Amino acid sequence: MKIPVSSELLDGCVLALLAAKDYYGYTITQQIQQTITISESTLYPVLRRLKKDGALETYDEAFKGRNRRYYRITPAGTKRLGEIRHDWEDYKHNIDWLLKKEGEI
Repeated sequence: MKIPVSSELLDGCVLALLAAKDYYGYTITQQIQQTITISESTLYPVLRRLKKDGALETYDEAFKGRNRRYYRITPAGTKRLGEIRHDWEDYKHNIDWLLKKEGEI
């Protein structure tokens, strides 16, 4: 079953991944695609928006004669990730409660 992923949850996935280490765009997409169904064309606007919002910063590194753009979480991004994790726990708790009601509603 495919459940749509909200933009806030997608932000949280990107920020959580980058909280562990810096990645370049293609690798971010590959890592996230291991967990949720998402296209590269969906992810790059998310990265641009998070950068514009100050949650991410970028730097370039040469690789085989080309530059790779790496993304790094900022302190503002770390703060935002904490907020998203808190919201996720509340949301998950409420959905779990509803799904376990089994005819009680």
